[in-house]
Amino acid sequence: MHIEGIVELMATISKNGDITHIKIISGNGQLTKAASDAVKQWKYKPYLLNGEPVEIQTQVTVNFKLPH
Repeated sequence: MHIEGIVELMATISKNGDITHIKIISGNGQLTKAASDAVKQWKYKPYLLNGEPVEIQTQVTVNFKLPH
């Protein structure tokens, strides 16, 4: 598509480190689906609170840049 831009997402990370929900905060409409699809495949190390895994939300920035 030859489009550059930044997409901001809010991702929910489950207790086992999977992405369970993504909310688009901002970005080019043509890039948001690609960014969301990519982030859904990510795996995180579970976040711990008092030694127990917890679900959290984190903001993710995906920067699309064309090679120069």
